[in-house]
Amino acid sequence: MPELPEVETIRRQLAPLVEGRRLHSMEILDSRWSRPLAPQELADALVGRRIETLGRRGKYLVWSLEGDVHLAQHLRMTGAVLCEPKPEPAHVRVRIELRPKRRLVIVDPRRFGTGELLMGSEALDAFFDARLGLEPLDKRFTAAHLGALTKGRTAPIKALLLDQRKIAGVGNIYADEALYRAGIHPRRLAGKLSAEQHRRLRDAVIEALNAGIDARGATIDDFRHVDGVQGSFQDQFLVHRREGEPCGECGRSIVKMVVAGRGTYVCETCQPRPRVAPRSLRRPQDRPAARSRRP
Repeated sequence: MPELPEVETIRRQLAPLVEGRRLHSMEILDSRWSRPLAPQELADALVGRRIETLGRRGKYLVWSLEGDVHLAQHLRMTGAVLCEPKPEPAHVRVRIELRPKRRLVIVDPRRFGTGELLMGSEALDAFFDARLGLEPLDKRFTAAHLGALTKGRTAPIKALLLDQRKIAGVGNIYADEALYRAGIHPRRLAGKLSAEQHRRLRDAVIEALNAGIDARGATIDDFRHVDGVQGSFQDQFLVHRREGEPCGECGRSIVKMVVAGRGTYVCETCQPRPRVAPRSLRRPQDRPAARSRRP
């Protein structure tokens, strides 16, 4: 799934190609993309307007058009925005024509991506306030802020990193990479982190995201730049998708486990396992055997 660095990469590439141009036509081929609006309703609200800015909030692309009209686009798992692709690829969900002449297509093999119309800045703010917390690249994202988010939380720290309502933009890749950099096991209870761990984790999340942006994103399956080229951050992973390979710090094998419902990669030497796992995370063989009832 495209995370903050991948979406920011797309935004940086696409903004100079679309800002200042007028949306001449929009053909939405899949009605699920525009829900709850019908495809023609969404297209009618946007066609004819000039694109003023292309922004980003968390994992969303934010198209802001004249008249204070906005489109919040989420790529989900397999979405991409391609400029002038030749030939046109499979799985096209939306075709866009701009003036001066430029053609874009939104492709999405699994068809989970969405585009949501928001009329006015207040509606835009309310939309994101209900869905997203601060993102780590915001200067207000401090160690103290992270500490406040974790206070009293009994979920694993990785679950908190993945919760977009708490921290916007971090997904599975960058959570694994940040936790490794911070030396924190993904199963450690969020509420049990120390002030020093808050500081290390805050810095590590920012470092991992910036590394991803510098590498122009990670391509594991479907992520592509607007010109169809792949990202390269996958070549710099420290732990993610490196099961069985040696840790670059200690040489021990990286292991894979499931945390917060996601495949998770960890070096359990550099990221010591919590002494007592939360009850819900214990493996069946770790749990006490049930007492047998007397007949």
